[in-house]
Amino acid sequence: MSDTDDLPRADQAEGAPHPRETARLFGHGQAEADFLRAFSSERLHHAWLIMGPRGVGKATLAWRIARFLLATPTQEDDGLFGAPPPPTSLDIDPDHPVSHRIQALAEPGMAAITRSYNDKGRLRDQIVVDDIRVLNKFFGLSSAEGGRRLVIVDSADEMNVNAANALLKMLEEPPARTTLLLISHQPSRLLPTIRSRCRTLRLGPLAAEDMQAALEQAGAELPADSTHLAALAAGSVGAAMRLLSLDGLKLYAEVLKIADSLPRLDRQGAMALAERAAARNAGERFELMLGLIDLLLVRLARTGATGQPPLPEAAPNEGAILSRLSPDPHRARAWADLAARVTDRTRHGQAVNLDPAALVLDTVFKMQETAAR
Repeated sequence: MSDTDDLPRADQAEGAPHPRETARLFGHGQAEADFLRAFSSERLHHAWLIMGPRGVGKATLAWRIARFLLATPTQEDDGLFGAPPPPTSLDIDPDHPVSHRIQALAEPGMAAITRSYNDKGRLRDQIVVDDIRVLNKFFGLSSAEGGRRLVIVDSADEMNVNAANALLKMLEEPPARTTLLLISHQPSRLLPTIRSRCRTLRLGPLAAEDMQAALEQAGAELPADSTHLAALAAGSVGAAMRLLSLDGLKLYAEVLKIADSLPRLDRQGAMALAERAAARNAGERFELMLGLIDLLLVRLARTGATGQPPLPEAAPNEGAILSRLSPDPHRARAWADLAARVTDRTRHGQAVNLDPAALVLDTVFKMQETAAR
């Protein structure tokens, strides 16, 4: 595989190292153990579906598996001194030739499929059939060292119908000594026939200590108290990196401050928030703002439904604000209904390119109406 330009990659979070460059995987020892058990039993399936929330380490696991399989020779027989002990880790020495080749995107036994760029130099929003068809040439080449070939599809959710059908044919008639690793954030978006032909490795959100270790490995500059970051990121390193790069902690605090003014509404604060959404080159910040508003509504609904605010707090004094605005199940239902309506409204607004400032203000006014009821 090759990478001849410096354009952003579809399989790399902004501000974070690429998953192939990530040395350790935190918090998913069980998934690694499950794969190693299948490998050692000599019943290694040809296709694996690695599923879980965004940013929890699915791609890092896939690249670890790829290095391991390409660097671990096939044991044809027990040899003169008997069979070696089964491996207990997916770790491969960084100085191993396979590690160097993968790092340099020069491993002949490896192919990575992601969303590609179109003729106008824009990143496609789907994996198209031509992206999958390049594998036909890859499979036509001779096997790499150890006789294995590896394919990573990141993410399989992003395949259009034609691409999914092309991949399905490969899963139905897999090339010899080939392992396909499909990364999925939303398995329900995949064809049932694709899911049924894969073994599953399920990854969950990271615990706070594992996420902090992963962020430190990624070189992130963590706040003195990372409790709020852990609450907003919900166990996702990718989400945490995005929050840090876009000043998301401060942004959520501003959204929460507006909520604290309800039902009277801090109009000056609401206007300032809307202006930030409409600023030039504020696309990513606008997306994050909508996500944080949605998160606030969900946490309000959870507070009323359970009788207590979620822990840990996502901002100072959040618990008291949530408890005042959503003190009972009746209010919880109102906030949950609003969350559903706001989600539909924002999706429609983005689809028709509605003015970001107007969309944010409309959402804030609906929050005011809900609080006033």
